[in-house]
Amino acid sequence: MRYRLTFFAGLALGYVLGTRAGRERYEQLKKSARRIAENPAVRNTAETAAQQGRVYAGKAFHTVSDKVGDRVPESVAQRVRSLRNLNGTPEDDWGTSNT
Repeated sequence: MRYRLTFFAGLALGYVLGTRAGRERYEQLKKSARRIAENPAVRNTAETAAQQGRVYAGKAFHTVSDKVGDRVPESVAQRVRSLRNLNGTPEDDWGTSNT
């Protein structure tokens, strides 16, 4: 109950402060957020982080698949394959992605 009360109090406080700041402050925040997002250093860092995430996800996939092996039910394996195909990730003959 205490956490709910704290959450709603914070929500109400944020709403009140946000409405008092008004549209002008909102536009200022939006403009500065856009400027930060367009910064080449920020974009490079975000792309590097995304690439590292893909690498680690691939390693984790191979580690888990090596440990689990054929114990995954075929229905689950088929669902994973269909999700990969929806995302446009090509698969090789072994059913793993070529990324």
